[in-house]
Amino acid sequence: MIIKHRSFYSRHLNREMFFREYGHAGKPMIVFPSSGGSFYEYEDFGMINACRPFIDEGSLRIFTPDSLDQESWMNESLHPFEKAAKHNKYDAYITQELVPFIYHNTGWKEKMISTGCSLGAYHAVNFLFRHPNIFDTTIALSGIYDIRYFTGNEMNFNIYINSPTDYLKNIEDPWYLDQYRESLIVICCGQGAWEEESIRDTQHLAHVLRNKNIPAWVDFWGHDVNHDWDWWRIQITYFLNRILHNR
Repeated sequence: MIIKHRSFYSRHLNREMFFREYGHAGKPMIVFPSSGGSFYEYEDFGMINACRPFIDEGSLRIFTPDSLDQESWMNESLHPFEKAAKHNKYDAYITQELVPFIYHNTGWKEKMISTGCSLGAYHAVNFLFRHPNIFDTTIALSGIYDIRYFTGNEMNFNIYINSPTDYLKNIEDPWYLDQYRESLIVICCGQGAWEEESIRDTQHLAHVLRNKNIPAWVDFWGHDVNHDWDWWRIQITYFLNRILHNR
């Protein structure tokens, strides 16, 4: 398996941003780290190894950007409005810098996959719904999708456009809805330890999607399935096998 350690200076974040690239061919998948995680987390917790069969066969190429969550949503010293503004700079880095880099360096011309676990699942969902011109598939594992978890009752435009359970209810633009309805949306969580908040938000998001007639594969695993890497390794393999191999 080809592994490349990459970085370039982000004009939106005013710093060098690091990421890793795994594989030689296939559909690009951008992995967003879990709460406070880093660009090497996915490899460290065995997720790359779980994805290795798809990487080795050339059906998947993975990119693991660094997180900004500790400076945005998880930064308790910031007002919620500042958290959202900070995240929007990260959004610009991903969509206006990292994604063009991937297109240029891989030759890929179609849409990509977004994925993540825990807070990374939130990012995976939010990036697909905000940018359906870039992503047509998401695999969200054990996420929260109401950004009030980090912002409380404060609300402004920047918070609103980063809270999927809020903005999806009000979208009527066919440009968005048509692309959503053609996308493959996988939202999964277990029902075991530490999954209470994910269960609540997964149910909420599933309700919103049903009301908007947006198809989604919403999958609740068993009461022994915890909010942990052991299960996320199993889940990512399960879903990728069905997405990439139609099994």
